[in-house]
Amino acid sequence: MLKVFYDTDANLDVLKSKKIAIIGYGSQGRAQALCMKDSGLSVIIGVRKNGASWSLAKKDGMQVETISDAARQADIIHILIPDEVHGEVYKNEIEKHLNNKKTLAFSHGFSIVFSIIKPPKIVDVLMVSPRAPGIRERELFLKGSGVPCSIAVHQDYSGHAKETALAMAKACGFTRIGAMETTFENETIGDLFGEQAVLCGGVSELIKKAYETLVESGYPPEMAYLDCLYELKLVVEIICGGGLEHMWQKVSNTAEYGGRTRGKRIIDEEAKKRMKAILEEIKSGAFAKEWMDEYKKGLPKLKKMREDGKKHTIEKTGMKIRESLKKRSV
Repeated sequence: MLKVFYDTDANLDVLKSKKIAIIGYGSQGRAQALCMKDSGLSVIIGVRKNGASWSLAKKDGMQVETISDAARQADIIHILIPDEVHGEVYKNEIEKHLNNKKTLAFSHGFSIVFSIIKPPKIVDVLMVSPRAPGIRERELFLKGSGVPCSIAVHQDYSGHAKETALAMAKACGFTRIGAMETTFENETIGDLFGEQAVLCGGVSELIKKAYETLVESGYPPEMAYLDCLYELKLVVEIICGGGLEHMWQKVSNTAEYGGRTRGKRIIDEEAKKRMKAILEEIKSGAFAKEWMDEYKKGLPKLKKMREDGKKHTIEKTGMKIRESLKKRSV
């Protein structure tokens, strides 16, 4: 069982004299920076000069610097830019400013686990990984609540890295709900596998194949969209609220019997074997290498998949239905 920490386990005072550089001002960067600032911490934003994020951070009342200047000034350098650019940004803008009084922080362990970033032994390296998009973190923080997170320590040069991680989690409201202690490896591998097998990859393909099956059999696209995609949100909310068995209690007996007897024919032992193969690709570093090679080539495969995805009829059908629902709800 993972150890879970709450507000009473974390002390914001350990950060009161520290300057925290948030590198990147996207979904996570903006949310965490605003929450930390509201918690009374000294925060600076490190982004590309005069870009969109630079203007937004300025508009939000943040101190904004180039990435290099932010890293130079900060005691804690919290890297929240996309995984694929970590290596070059770290090498060109951050590494030269590291010393034995600095801390490197992340919200995902990808670059550390797969050795894209190899920090010197004289710095603390930690992770504070919220389990929600930035917009949700900020929304709940402002309501006096929060989202759960994971914390991990990769290097504890100072002897206080865990205290720092807990304080950062508290500043963002995460310890209001719970900060679970894990490792960089467990967070990274579990996160990548969940994204690929279920949350992003598995569920999107399941939806599309079910939609195609109905439409190819003469079923109206609009009804196929509602039955295979739109209602998923409602079911997921029930599952998240009480678990899988709770969901079975809330759906009809017909849905329960059909789901329990047919679900295993879709996601069977062969599917599980393929999941294990995907997990091995992640653990071995094969996926990380494939992804970084794709990025270095200019994302040709990803760009093609994005274009192909836009052309799928489920997108056009969904757009029509969402517009119709939006008009009716006003």
